[in-house]
Amino acid sequence: METKYICSECSKTHNISASLWRCDCGGLLDLLFEPKLTKNFISDKHQGLWRYKAAFPLEGDNNIISFDEGFTPLSEIIIDDRKILIKQDHLFPTASYKDRGASILISKAKELGVKEAVEDSSGNAGCSIAAYCAKADIKCNILVPSSTSKSKLFQIEAYGAKLDLVPGSRDDTAEAAYKHAEVKFYASHVWNPFFFHGTKTFAYEVAEQLDFKTPDSIVLPMGNGTIFIGAYIGFSELLNAGLISKMPRFIAVQSANCAPVYSKFKSLLPVSIKETLAEGIAIGKPARIKQLLKIVEDTHGDIITVSEGELIDSHKLINKMGYFIEPTSAAVTAGLRKFIKSVPSKEIIVSTFTGHGLKAAGKATYLTE
Repeated sequence: METKYICSECSKTHNISASLWRCDCGGLLDLLFEPKLTKNFISDKHQGLWRYKAAFPLEGDNNIISFDEGFTPLSEIIIDDRKILIKQDHLFPTASYKDRGASILISKAKELGVKEAVEDSSGNAGCSIAAYCAKADIKCNILVPSSTSKSKLFQIEAYGAKLDLVPGSRDDTAEAAYKHAEVKFYASHVWNPFFFHGTKTFAYEVAEQLDFKTPDSIVLPMGNGTIFIGAYIGFSELLNAGLISKMPRFIAVQSANCAPVYSKFKSLLPVSIKETLAEGIAIGKPARIKQLLKIVEDTHGDIITVSEGELIDSHKLINKMGYFIEPTSAAVTAGLRKFIKSVPSKEIIVSTFTGHGLKAAGKATYLTE
């Protein structure tokens, strides 16, 4: 079956094109695509996450844009006397898991003949898109909030991308990007569903590294939900192909200072959005909130919030173990520490280090106090 876009609101289908980024009705687009997976679908020809090329909605090998990223270590780490399996996704080429999505999305952009792209980001996705556009020889314009960590701004510009600082919130930055998207390819990690078919490789790697035994639960960050949605797609595809026997529970972590999905999930009144150290998940209006809630509900999962104090305590703990992660990643481990108190010790739990500490070292001065 030919891969097509399908609107998440009105279910209208569209042919794939470089200019289309949302439905006529304004709805978000998903992909009508189901890979034909067999027990021998893993390629010996490609390295890293491209070993799963059979599961990607792309044509041929000519347009692959890759730094041989992926297949990060799945490491056993003791946190509060519990064995946890952690994907070290802070070890990607641009130092965050966003490279999973960028590699597939920019490969698709190359396949579509894109010459210029725009992306809005809190930092890490912008770094990834800028890097992969540089390798693809695609002009790149990245919009970020003016409060973004300086190290991320430097990284984006170092790749040769045009950087625009937008006053206000992360949501203000997204609004500013929509105008650019009318005339440029929108390489959005939120709106463009090809990005999720890169982040789904988190699930593929975990499954392979566990010899296709599914973990009981996975604990992941939730801002716009790019790793959350991608992992769900990945595990769903593996389950549909009969390569795993069950879906894990999906546990999301949000900052208590910015927890719109948690508030909706718990049927709470809307709460004010405050500044948080976890800038990567500081999303006041997640575009795919309906999809995020459905994943939590369908997997009998949960959403956990963490305070700034809990984030800092967790950050200090993890860094003293020798892992240098950024504050947003420490929010995830803070949520993980709360989650493990409520589940049996035999439960297999997988989580992730989402971004390297060098990404936001200037905002984590408390680590040396």
